[in-house]
Amino acid sequence: MKGLLGRKLGMTQVFTEDGELIPVTVIEATPNVVLQKKTTETDGYNAVQLGFEEVKEKNTTKANVGHCKKANTSPKRFIREVRDADMDVNVGDLVKVDIFEAGETVDVIGTSKGKGYQGTIVRNNAHQGPRSHGGSKNIRHIGSLATNGITSRQGRIMKGTIMAGQEGGYRTTAQNLTVIKVDAEQNYVLIKGNVPGPKKGMVMIRTAKTSKGNSQPVTLVDYTKEAQ
Repeated sequence: MKGLLGRKLGMTQVFTEDGELIPVTVIEATPNVVLQKKTTETDGYNAVQLGFEEVKEKNTTKANVGHCKKANTSPKRFIREVRDADMDVNVGDLVKVDIFEAGETVDVIGTSKGKGYQGTIVRNNAHQGPRSHGGSKNIRHIGSLATNGITSRQGRIMKGTIMAGQEGGYRTTAQNLTVIKVDAEQNYVLIKGNVPGPKKGMVMIRTAKTSKGNSQPVTLVDYTKEAQ
């Protein structure tokens, strides 16, 4: 499994030479630094720890500073592990966007946009109550919680019952997305569709776990030729 840390810049669209429009997310991924290699003998599992984006020493912890100095690099803002990595790297090496290629299927992990406290209709797509003839006046409120059906009144709220609460702001994964373009010179990746998180949010790109295979690379329209 391969992995790379980056920052979501936003969405745009590109065109193929066949005239197909493809919505893509732009992810900036400057070279990651390998901070640590974990093995089964020393840590109980295999992983490669990556660091992305420099941060001033005064704006981070002494533990982060000392940990990054072991790899002869400056402190990093975003540090994550790639489990069961088959990347042939050593501590201090740089991992660039060219580990991926166009047409490859990947997963993108990020923190979803926080939406605050939401009701059960918005948060869980629940049905509204009856509106006609006065009804129960319980239009947008949550329904009965502890009955669990007419003949099975258990007198308690079952685990997993949908309720109002905090929506968004949690780790989530967009699976089986296709890489449209990889630009090693400008350090960015174009991924088809949307990925979790707001603009400038940190994300991790990794090899898809449930992929059914890669896609054929597409040829995009190159507008730089016309500009020249």
